[in-house]
Amino acid sequence: MTAEIVPDSEHRGIVGALPPVLRDLALLARFDRPIGWWLLFWPGAWGVALAGGAVARWDLILWLLIGSIAMRGAGCVYNDIVDRDLDRQVARTAVRPLASGAVSLKAAWAWLGLLCLVGLVVLFQLHVPAALTALASVTLVAAYPFMKRITWWPQAWLGLVFSWAALVGWAEITGGWGLPGLLLYGGGIAWVIGYDTIYALQDVEDDALVGVRSSARRMGAAVRPGVAGFYAVALLLWGAALWRMRPDPLVLVALVPMAIHLGWQVVTLVPADGANALARFRANRNAGALMFAACLVVGSAL
Repeated sequence: MTAEIVPDSEHRGIVGALPPVLRDLALLARFDRPIGWWLLFWPGAWGVALAGGAVARWDLILWLLIGSIAMRGAGCVYNDIVDRDLDRQVARTAVRPLASGAVSLKAAWAWLGLLCLVGLVVLFQLHVPAALTALASVTLVAAYPFMKRITWWPQAWLGLVFSWAALVGWAEITGGWGLPGLLLYGGGIAWVIGYDTIYALQDVEDDALVGVRSSARRMGAAVRPGVAGFYAVALLLWGAALWRMRPDPLVLVALVPMAIHLGWQVVTLVPADGANALARFRANRNAGALMFAACLVVGSAL
């Protein structure tokens, strides 16, 4: 049996051309949906840029990208190992390679180990403070798949995980943690809660049937103002991070494109339309680039 290429795959032609075994492994690691590793990568790039290291340490940004691809893939494989029984009960996830039986549990563990080895290579490129910071996220990553069983806010836990690279990038350039880096990280958490709530709108009905909790279900009819609130908190914390680096009202202008983009997401969001929600979620790849530009402008002006 070969895993089905799901409707939200972004590179159906490339994935479809792979031999069956490689296709199943690619789908298991979500290589067909690069939005995930973009969202994991951007906070790390922000940290490097805001600390003023984007130009001199372009190689670090490249390593962070490679690490994001590998570790997002590893996280997806681990998540599917833990959730394989739940996935079989949800229409959108029942065709995943493990849930459908296209990939065996033993093969999934082996694939997870290989992806982690790539992440280890990236870890060796970091100095001790950044490497220790990166390793500190392991517990958060390991616990994430269980959060949807015990809390209505698994998106908050995902925020802790997916924004962690901001601390890694900042620590690699500055040699430690600092208030601007922590504010950048905090804003990233709020941003993740917002966009992952949008993503969870696709599964509200199925999640209710199988008992999976999410911020989208918790917010209910108030999901649009709820997302707007988290995006507002993100902008507030990011503005504070930029201000700590350069206390000048002009630095806040760098956030205007990001604010407009996030506002567009909220205004045009149609909660009952899964395709609309998926498009708004994917738009955060561009949002990440806009935030990187803001950090680059401020960090380069120091």
